[in-house]
Amino acid sequence: MTMKKVTLKSIILSCCSSPLPESTNRISKQGSFQRLSLSDVSDPSLPFCIEDISNSFTGSKLHIFTFSELRVITHNFSRSNLLGEGGFGPVYKGFVDDKVRPGLDAQPVAVKSLDLDGLQGHKEWMAEIIFLGQLRHSHLVKLIGYCCEEDQRLLVYEYMPRGSLENQLFRRYSAALPWSTRMKIALGAAKGLAFLHESDKPVIYRDFKSSNILLDSDYTAKLSDFGLAKDGPEGEETHVTTRVMGTQGYAAPEYIMTGHLTTMSDVYSFGVVLLELLTGKRSMDNTRPGREQSLVEWARPLLKDASKLDRIMDPRLEGQYSTKGAQKAAALAYKCLSHHPKPRPMMSYVVEVLESLQDFDETFIQPFVYIVPTENGSSESLSREAGVKSEGEKDATNENGCHNHRHRHHQRCGWRHRIKLPFSPVSYSDPVLYENYGNGLNSPNRKEV
Repeated sequence: MTMKKVTLKSIILSCCSSPLPESTNRISKQGSFQRLSLSDVSDPSLPFCIEDISNSFTGSKLHIFTFSELRVITHNFSRSNLLGEGGFGPVYKGFVDDKVRPGLDAQPVAVKSLDLDGLQGHKEWMAEIIFLGQLRHSHLVKLIGYCCEEDQRLLVYEYMPRGSLENQLFRRYSAALPWSTRMKIALGAAKGLAFLHESDKPVIYRDFKSSNILLDSDYTAKLSDFGLAKDGPEGEETHVTTRVMGTQGYAAPEYIMTGHLTTMSDVYSFGVVLLELLTGKRSMDNTRPGREQSLVEWARPLLKDASKLDRIMDPRLEGQYSTKGAQKAAALAYKCLSHHPKPRPMMSYVVEVLESLQDFDETFIQPFVYIVPTENGSSESLSREAGVKSEGEKDATNENGCHNHRHRHHQRCGWRHRIKLPFSPVSYSDPVLYENYGNGLNSPNRKEV
């Protein structure tokens, strides 16, 4: 059995208002038994309308917004409301309430607008509706509704205040994500993938990467951007053959070589993201020297040797992580990044391992007190506990009461160099710190690989 090819012709290029009765009946019949797939609407002889498809979905119905309503929601797509821009198009923050749409709970939303001159088109827009309009899970971003007017194609999602994992993990001059938070994000993303793979009709995400993992205020991870998602193989088929699409550095090697797509392709991509969480490095970075430009090529050989793990761990963690937990996570990443798909684990196994790592807390260093002998035989203590000073370590100030930073830096750094202690743990939990740095529902433009 060969999977039907989905083309722009087979998916309606414009919204219609008077569908044929038989098309409506067929969709309703299928929707009442199982999830609709892209292949269900690939027959060009059946002019399916987006309204009919939306009405056939089981569960909650999607809201159909007018373009004028979305103008109000986003303050006329104000640049001050712009969250980010990717291959699909720009994403704006907005707010909906019962004044805009009666019956809809008041809430912030993210409105993604299709760029007609961009890398994606109507097919990707339709794929988002087909998948996210039916799939509901705590680790998938919620699609609230859409807009389809003339050449306008927009999608309305729940708003994720902390933006993308990419933005949180790689942003410069900001607090590093703690170890426990990284493992929580990894687990949430793994649960989202496992849900897709284990559905009645398996879904291959195909574009799993750190920029497509969105975070709510509690760092709960949710998968977004299903424009490249594909229905998995059916019947006796072992894979889906498709044009190679994705993002450089995340795509599985066998997919790049053959175009054969399986759920194991997603597992490989998950391994790349897990490696990013361990190292704090991007999957691809042309500014790094030689072989280190590819994170997998550089780090994978080191993952299987526990004694070399400290060479790849993110230095911004400052040693504040569980050694055993890091070793288990590294071993898991090594399995996911196997060059061949068969040895890679199922996502259910990945979830099981990551759940066991949620009990591994950071290894906090106990306060250290060093007794400094003085010339007169007395002594004074220096405390390493953050925020605690001994009487002999009072900040020097100038006449205006300002801190003398040069003197304080010399005093403390000199002591640190002598004693060679790791830095003290720091807790990062201020939600305001991240509020204005959301990366929207897309990040860097996709590349063909």
